[in-house]
Amino acid sequence: MTTLLTLAVLVLVAIAIWQLTKIFELSQLKTEQHQIATDIDNKNNGYMLFGFLVFIYGITIFSFWEYGKFLLPEAGSAHGEEYDSLMLVSMIIIFIVQTITQALLHYFGYKYAGKKDQKALFYADNDRLEFIWTIIPVIVLAGLILWGLYTWTSIMDVNDEDDPLIVELYAQQFNWTARYSGDDNVLGGANVRMIDIDKANILGLDESDSYAHDDIIVKELHLPVGRKVNFKMRSQDVLHSAYMPHFRAQMNCVPGMITEFSFTPIYTTEEMRANPDVMDKVKRTNKIRAEKAVSTGEQIDPWEFDYVLLCNKICGKSHYNMQMKIIVETEEEYNKWMESQSTFAETVMKDDLSSGLNTVSTVSAGK
Repeated sequence: MTTLLTLAVLVLVAIAIWQLTKIFELSQLKTEQHQIATDIDNKNNGYMLFGFLVFIYGITIFSFWEYGKFLLPEAGSAHGEEYDSLMLVSMIIIFIVQTITQALLHYFGYKYAGKKDQKALFYADNDRLEFIWTIIPVIVLAGLILWGLYTWTSIMDVNDEDDPLIVELYAQQFNWTARYSGDDNVLGGANVRMIDIDKANILGLDESDSYAHDDIIVKELHLPVGRKVNFKMRSQDVLHSAYMPHFRAQMNCVPGMITEFSFTPIYTTEEMRANPDVMDKVKRTNKIRAEKAVSTGEQIDPWEFDYVLLCNKICGKSHYNMQMKIIVETEEEYNKWMESQSTFAETVMKDDLSSGLNTVSTVSAGK
């Protein structure tokens, strides 16, 4: 790949130098007029235009055939279907318009190549044509924009209806941390100025806020299927972007402010693993891994599909490694997992609570 890119750069540099040389020649007053196109030049250019038209359509068909399998599978969130429908309709319209306009452009360049002593027919204006090519794009774009605004508004309607689960996603170079709101379903106050590494208070939770005591901090995100989740997102250092591609969800994490996004998972991890597209991708990926293991002699474990949280902003040198595993499971499995987790009070604040209890016990004994 490096060799190919190097060759491409060298070719582009050579073309640039060639064009600069031609510009220099044209700028000379005494230069002979050998740059005027002849009938043969125009005919050859017409053939090349037509050939390029065939090439771009051929490479387009090949790309759909060869690389269409790399598209994301069915969305795993309730709003994902509407999102995908909007994207599909937009791409179909763009593809149709591009196909027609490029075909006409290249075909006319081929058919009506310049000929000596032949003049092109010139229209000063044509109200009917101008009306057609103006009103059609206006109507199509207005429809797409209105549909897009409606979809965006419905997706970004973050509210407390339907008893949503409240989860914080905390971004920092180069990892994610999730915080659950606990039994009270209310996140405790937090600020980066309150981060205390010595006490392992890595999120800067306010220990004086009673809502923070039952918060649960984890490095693996578990979500119950069928329940709405309201995400509140913070960043400790630079601009990050919480990107969950299989849920069609993305929101920037901005230092100094809280951003929000919500969705409802509709398929568990196990159900998504049974999706034919996902199964095909897993099969292809593990085939590549097996071939690499044979060629390198390394032990490479088979890959298994999991939902994933990624950072979609280039946030530093280890940006590529900033990801978190997401497990969508049944309500029963989720509740069982939550019961096995320790709260903020049981981990970070345990020494303070113990000290307070010891003080009370000592005073009581003295009395």
